[in-house]
Amino acid sequence: MSDIDALNQEKQALIQQMLGLQRRFIEHEHQHGISGKDYWAASEGMLVNYRQEYKAMANRVVDLAHQIVGSSRI
Repeated sequence: MSDIDALNQEKQALIQQMLGLQRRFIEHEHQHGISGKDYWAASEGMLVNYRQEYKAMANRVVDLAHQIVGSSRI
C-alpha cells in the first residue's frame, strides 16, 4: 500500500466517524432537543466533547486532503 492509499484510507475512516457523530447528534436532537447551552456548554451526555471531537476530525480530514494532493493550508 502506498502512502497516498494509507492517507486516503485514514481520511475515509474519519469521514465515516464524522457521519456517525452527525447521526448520533441528529438522533439526540430529535429525541431530546438541544438548547444553545447544551450545544456550547454541555456538562454531561454525548454533547460534552462533541464539538471538539468533530472539529479535530474535520481539521484532520482537511490536512489529509492537502497531503494527498501535495498542497498546504494557508
